[in-house]
Amino acid sequence: MSSKTARAKAPAYRCAECGWSTVKWVGRCGECQAWGSVEEAGAVVSRTTPAAAVAKPAQRIADVDASTAAFQATGIGELDRVLGGGLVPGAVILLAGEPGVGKSTLLLDVAARVAGLARDVLYITGEESAAQVKLRAERISAVADSLYLTAESDLGIALGQIEKTDPSLLIVDSVQTLSSSAVEGSAGGVTQVREVAASLINAAKSRNMTTILVGHVTKDGSIAGPRLLEHLVDVVCQFEGDRHSRLRLLRAIKNRYGPTDEVGCFDLTEEGIEGLADPSGLFMSTAAEPVSGTCITVTLEGRRPLLAEVQALLAETSNAQPRRATSGLDSSRVAMMMAVLQRRAAMSLHKDDSYVATVGGVKLTEPATDLATALAIASAKSNKPLPKGLIAFGEVGLAGEVRPVPGIGRRIQEAERLGFTHAVVPSSHGGPGQIPKGFRVKEVGTVAEALDLLFGAGTASPS
Repeated sequence: MSSKTARAKAPAYRCAECGWSTVKWVGRCGECQAWGSVEEAGAVVSRTTPAAAVAKPAQRIADVDASTAAFQATGIGELDRVLGGGLVPGAVILLAGEPGVGKSTLLLDVAARVAGLARDVLYITGEESAAQVKLRAERISAVADSLYLTAESDLGIALGQIEKTDPSLLIVDSVQTLSSSAVEGSAGGVTQVREVAASLINAAKSRNMTTILVGHVTKDGSIAGPRLLEHLVDVVCQFEGDRHSRLRLLRAIKNRYGPTDEVGCFDLTEEGIEGLADPSGLFMSTAAEPVSGTCITVTLEGRRPLLAEVQALLAETSNAQPRRATSGLDSSRVAMMMAVLQRRAAMSLHKDDSYVATVGGVKLTEPATDLATALAIASAKSNKPLPKGLIAFGEVGLAGEVRPVPGIGRRIQEAERLGFTHAVVPSSHGGPGQIPKGFRVKEVGTVAEALDLLFGAGTASPS
C-alpha cells in the first residue's frame, strides 16, 4: 500500500462545534478552542448521495397553507411578546438560563395554561421526580387535567411517551439529561445532546407539535452542548436574573417567527412567576424629595423603555488608592465617567471613595446611561440634588461630548407617562422627536454644559 493511499484512509477527527479536522485526537479544538468536542469521524472518503424517489412533490409557495403555523397565545403576555405572538405549531424552542433562575417554574406555568385550553401537554422531566414536580405545580396552582407528567432520562422511552400521548405541546426539562442507548457517550455530552435534539426536532416537525427544550449554560453563560443545537432549533431564548432580585428578563436571541429585540419582564415570587407589563417602578427609590447623588435614566431593553435610578456616594479617604465599588453598572464605564468629570469638568475625585449602584438589582449595560451616571456622581460631589421630575440619558465620550442615542422620543414619552417633567438629552440633528405637551427638554453637547445647566449659579431646573 502506498503512503498516499495510507494517508487517504487514515482516521480523521472532527470538531463537533465548528467542523475543524485533524489527523490526531486532541482534547481542545484548534479552531474554536472548545474542550471535549473533537471526535473520530472515520476515514476520509469522498461520497455522493444518489437521488431518491419523491413521496411528496414540492408546492408552489402560493399554495402552501400558512394557517397551520398560526400563533397560539399562551396566556402569559410577556412570553407571547418575546415569541412574537405565542407558540407556533411544530416550532422548537430552546430556553436557557442559570440554575435557579426560574426556567422550570415558568414552563410549568405555561404547560398548565395551555392544558387549560383543552390541549394535551406532555412534561418530561429528567432532573426531578414526578412527585417533586407535582409539589411545585400545586404551589403555583399549575395543575390541569390535560397536563401529563413523566420522569424519564431515556430518549427511546421518552419518544414512546410522545407516541402514546400525542401532545400538542412538549416540554423537556432538560435536553442535557436525556440520553440514547443507540450512541456512545454520557448524558449531556456533545454526541448525546446532538442525537437527543435531532430526534426531538424530528418528532416535533412530523407531528406539528410545539416543543420547548430547557438547556443548561456553561460558566461563561453560553448554552452547553454543541453549537449545532442553536442552529437546529427555531427559537433560542435566554432567561436572566440575579438570585438576589425578583426580577427576571426573557430575551429572544434567535427567532424565526418574530423579532429578536423584545424583552419580557417577570416577577419571581413564592407563589410562582408573573409577567410585569410595567416594571419601571421596581428600579426607582421611593424618596419623597430629591436626594443628592441620584439620577433617573431611561434605558432600552430591546424595544421597551425602562426607567431606572443610578445612585452615587462619595466619601473622602486618606488612602493612597481610593476605593471604586459598583453594583449593576459596568465598572469600567463608571471609572471612565469619573475620569471624564475630573479631566473635562475640573472635578476633583482622586481623594474620594466612590460607590455607584442601581436600584432594584437591575443591570444597566447600555451606553445611554453614561450621562445619568456622570450627573449622579457630580450631584454626590457637590451635595446638590438634581431637580425633581428630571431624567437624563446619553452616551458620554472621552472628550466629554454627549453623543446621541437611539429611541430618544420613545424614552421621553415613557418618562412623561410616569410623571416626569424634564429631560436632559444629547444634542441631535434630527431633534428628540415628538415631545409630549408640557414636557421640557434641554439638549446638551458636553458634560460640562450639562453640569453648568444643573448646578450653575441660579439654575434650579432646565428650562
